[in-house]
Formats: sequence, C-alpha cells, structure tokens
Amino acid sequence: MNRLYIITVILFIGTLANIIKAQEPIIQTKFTADAAPIVHNGTVYLYTGHDEDDAPEGMAGFRMKEWLCYTSTDMVNWTERGVIANLYDFKWADAAISGWGEFENGAWASQCIERNGKFYMYCPVQGRGIGVLVADNPLGPFKDPIGKPLISNQYDSIDPTVLIDDDGQAYLYWGNPNLWYVKLNEDMISYSGEITKDSSIAKVDGQKDPYHYQEGPWVYKRNGHYYLAYASTCCPEGIAYSMSDSPIGPWQFKGYIMKPDRRSSGNHPGIIDYKGKSYLFGFNYRLNFMITDKHHERRSTCVAEIKYNSDGTIQELPWWYEGTAVQAVGSINPYKRVEAETMAWSEGLKTNKNDKNDIYITSIDNGDYIQIKSVDFQKGATYFQAYAASINGGNIEIRIDSLDGPLIGNCQIDNIGGWRSYNSAINKTSGIHDLFLVFKGGEGQLFNIDYWIFK
Repeated sequence: MNRLYIITVILFIGTLANIIKAQEPIIQTKFTADAAPIVHNGTVYLYTGHDEDDAPEGMAGFRMKEWLCYTSTDMVNWTERGVIANLYDFKWADAAISGWGEFENGAWASQCIERNGKFYMYCPVQGRGIGVLVADNPLGPFKDPIGKPLISNQYDSIDPTVLIDDDGQAYLYWGNPNLWYVKLNEDMISYSGEITKDSSIAKVDGQKDPYHYQEGPWVYKRNGHYYLAYASTCCPEGIAYSMSDSPIGPWQFKGYIMKPDRRSSGNHPGIIDYKGKSYLFGFNYRLNFMITDKHHERRSTCVAEIKYNSDGTIQELPWWYEGTAVQAVGSINPYKRVEAETMAWSEGLKTNKNDKNDIYITSIDNGDYIQIKSVDFQKGATYFQAYAASINGGNIEIRIDSLDGPLIGNCQIDNIGGWRSYNSAINKTSGIHDLFLVFKGGEGQLFNIDYWIFK
C-alpha cells in the first residue's frame, strides 16, 4: 500500500468524522422542528414543534399535537423541559369537531416572546387560526387569555413571529405563501389597525426574487437593521433573508443564509445572539433516515453559528451536513445534580415522565449511550452517583473524551426494581472533558435514569 493512498484514506476518514460531528441534531429523544429560541436570564429557551413517532410516510404527512421546550446555557447540551402547550389548550379550536381528528396534526410552528415579565406564546392551530397563550414563567403553565383566535384562519394563518421594536411597538408577522403583519397592542393579546399583506417581500430591482419568500418568517432587529429570515423556494426550501430600515418594510432580498438541499423538503429559521455569538436554528431529517430510507415528516432540530459582515449582511452557511459543529460557550458542573435528559447526543433513548412530572431517560438497551459535552471536573472527581430504576439491571460505563475513551468507572444497577441511588468509585478525573455514559447489559430494557452527580 503506497504512502499517498494511506494519507488519502486518513484525510477522508478525518473529513467524514467532521461531517458526522457537524450534522448531529441537538435533540435526539424526540422528533422536533420549527425551533423558536429566546434568551432569558442567561439561559436559552428553545421552543419546538413535536413530530410524532408515528407520522405517516410521505411528504406533508405531519402529525403534531403539542409544543415542547428545551434549555441550554452552553449551546451544546440541551435539557428537555417537557410539553409546554398542546392543541387542547385552545378550547375554541375543537368546538366543531369530535376527538380532534385531522387537527391532531395541527400544532405547527410557534414563537414565544417575553414582555413586562410575562411570556406570550403565539401558536397556529392549523386550519383554525393563530392563538396566543400567556404565562408568568418561560416554562409555563401557559393559559389562553382570550378564548378565541387572535388571528382568524382567513389570512394564511401559520408560522407567527413577533418583533418588539425599540419604541415599544410590537408587530406580529405570519403567513404562507404571503407575508402578513399587524401592530400588537401593549397587552400583546390584541391588535390595532388593519391586518396588512406585505407587497415588497424579497424583491430585487423591483421584481420578486427567484429565491422567494415561502413561509416560516423570523423577524428581528440587530445593530439598527431589521431582518426577515424565512423559508424560501419550495420545494426543497432553503433559508433566505431580506433587510429593511423599517419593521414593515420595504424588504430588500439579500441572499441565502443556507441554500435549499434535496435532503430537506422544508425549513424554518430561528435566530438569536447569545454570549457574544449568533446562532441559526433549523432542521434536517437525519434522525428519520437513521431509521428508514422512506421520507416521513419526522424532523430533527439543528443549530449553526452565523457571522455578520460589517454592513450587516449575513455570511452564507453550508448545508447542515457539511457545516462546522457549534462549540461550547459554557460547561456542565458535575458536582450539582444533572438531569439525565441533559445531553449533547444520545442513541437509542427516549424520555418519559413520572407521577411527580419529572422527566427521566427510558428505553435504555445494551449499547445505548449519552454524550455530555464540556463537563468541568475542576480539581478532580472520585465518585459517581445515579438515581435509577432497574428493569433488568445492567451497568453504566463512565468514559471520557470519546465513546471508546478511557473508562474511569463502572456503576452497577442491580436488578431489584424501584427508584434508588446507585454509587460507584471512579478513577480521579479533573479538567474539562466530554462525558459518555454507556449502558451495558443483557436483552431488553435495562433501567431508567432520572439524574446523576459526581463527588
């Protein structure tokens, strides 16, 4: 074997490893899409739609009944916070039907925004209009304050997004294939003036650009510029954007943030600044295609760092599969209780809730694992504890740096049933590492895990 061939193989393997790392969806225990992030008190709250596991085969076979939330303080590890709202929170939406039927597929792309200490969640109920829910906490509980749609179903009423301008005026935008907007009152649950269809969206030299607005608007203001990011060019959809000097346009098409790709029929942007960096959220179908080669509307939320040019324009990103993985902007403290559903990556696992409404990891089989990035062991840990409930029993291999990296401990989960603490001494470990909890045992489900901690 010649030296050039060996070098080529090594370079190919390295490139493949980077691609695999880059394409990892940030949520793996559920199918999620239409991510809508906000930053509150130093934490990112990521609201998503939920594609059901049994979504039928084929394009547009959506099965969506609820909205979820995840949080992070480092942009790489995400903690599931559970169901934030569902279709049944809108009593007006089911008044004319029995058992919801097709409208169990109608919990489409939402957005939550904070104002004056309250959190307002704008939710399209597909075919019925856009409703609004209000809570005193970003994790709810959310309640319907008006008992009717805020926006009726006659205005392409999907994909709401909200901007609160510097002067305090709030705007609600939405629509497919048109872009609509209206001025919200300060109470955020009513509006004033006419509902307006934008006539300038994404025009180049007075003509509608060939990479046109389709749906999924995300409006925000940054450094004096107004941005309208959106899903473009159906189908497949990319993520394009326009800019303006006003919250109501006219909008000038500026280009792609991410070009369309045949591996994704749709898209929906969500954009934030956090800890000095800027991020774009969207989705691909990697988790679905890890299971089957058939297309189902079972999407997987992704995130990438974006960069702005000096004139405010956005640098184009490659497709999710080819992009660079987001780097941690914080670390996990393992000496405080860490919920088991906090993870950067996992395989084979699901989440569930107990009678106290606590989320835990379940569906644990031999060979499944959790990866937690950027765990700061500081001066050194010597002890591991997991709170688990045995089903058939097994072991947790505690590894660092990689899935087959150094084994620093092995925690045995005895086959005795019930929730209890399981403890294990580990090799003293210090510094910042990726942590891998690798599950080993016999056939069938091994155990469930609620949380873990090092000492």
